[in-house]
Amino acid sequence: MADEIAKAEKTVRIENLTRVEGEGGIYVRAEGGELREVKLNIFEPPRFFEAFLRGRHFQEVPDITARICGICPVAYQMSSVHALEAALGVRPGPEIRMLRRLLYCAEWIESHALHIYLLNAPDFLGYESAVAMASDHPREVERGLRLKKIGNSLLELLGGRAIHPVSVCVGGFYKVPRRKELEKLREDFLWGLEAAQETVVWVSSLTFPEFAPEYEFVSVSHPTEYPMNERRIISSTGLNIDPADFEQVFLEEHVAHSTALHCVRADRGSSYFVGPLARLNLNSDKLLPQAQAAARSCGVSWPYHNPFMSIVARAIELVQAFEEAIGLIEAYQEPATSRVEIRVHAGEGCAATEAPRGMLYHRYRINDQGLVEAAKIVPPTSQNMRRIEDDLRQLLPGVLDQPEAEIARVSENLVRSYDPCISCSTHFLKLKFDRD
Repeated sequence: MADEIAKAEKTVRIENLTRVEGEGGIYVRAEGGELREVKLNIFEPPRFFEAFLRGRHFQEVPDITARICGICPVAYQMSSVHALEAALGVRPGPEIRMLRRLLYCAEWIESHALHIYLLNAPDFLGYESAVAMASDHPREVERGLRLKKIGNSLLELLGGRAIHPVSVCVGGFYKVPRRKELEKLREDFLWGLEAAQETVVWVSSLTFPEFAPEYEFVSVSHPTEYPMNERRIISSTGLNIDPADFEQVFLEEHVAHSTALHCVRADRGSSYFVGPLARLNLNSDKLLPQAQAAARSCGVSWPYHNPFMSIVARAIELVQAFEEAIGLIEAYQEPATSRVEIRVHAGEGCAATEAPRGMLYHRYRINDQGLVEAAKIVPPTSQNMRRIEDDLRQLLPGVLDQPEAEIARVSENLVRSYDPCISCSTHFLKLKFDRD
């Protein structure tokens, strides 16, 4: 009788997801052995960045948007910078462009190292936290911490500080580093490249659940470079658009159980996938030589559709970020000026860049005084929210006969594989007020 009751209805509530940035939970309900309901509940309060950017001078925007996230502030800064430069017709020189890619490398390194070693690896090794994992895997945890520290040191040098950098501005940088300052980091980065290659070997040896849904992968794409901060938006279904067309192709929707918006394809209402796995699947031919070797050596034939393998994709991107950073440091020449002059006029511009967690879209409209009249920010986690729920709906029927603790473990592992930044995703909420 007890077994029949348990089979008749089962509810699993994960009140607070751990080892993710922000606050959220998962609700799962099954009846008669069939999955009935799955919700990724995001209950963190909306933060209204788009609203309080209005009326601000455009040069304030990068410093404000950096506060959206303490883990990936560069992506928010640089997305706003690129969008505002598009609105103002500003084109910084190649030296500034190089420094911007180097800044992105720094953020990818610290963010990917944090997620691989401290947030996601414990799932595959059976530990509740990185602290618990450290007693049995001290070398790996120490390696992850040093990798993150190296990324932070470059962020601090280029951005003025490691968290919420302050050197970035529309048109360039308020201050650029001396060549000798960057050269001091070279030895750490050579160690980091070797450690990143060891990371690929380590994570490739983990055991992954067999799960490979059909996805539409979406990312930024550049003709000759691995995607970070420029050019078009492509997908695995043949999409190839300018960032200016983003809002015609992708639609944000409100859902009752979440303060984070859900993004779908506007034409068919389907979910899509952004992040390291999407970038690698769509752009593996743009990897630098040592990163390409790492991708070949991990035993995976790309493209690959298992979301749990995102940890491997992050490790390969860690190699890419170190390899590119070393090349940029060695080629660095101090620019004659740290930023270009700007002629202020009314305009509208948008940009898509690649945050560690996936594609990030910004759009701004400014007036002839340089004040923001409208702002739109679409974080990568918002773009993955619907996809995560779709994955849970496909994955969980295979484990519904398991104890609730196991269902919860599998669910959390899947969500963490996306590395969601929940605080980033709770960026806007419309209020509909009906009065009788």
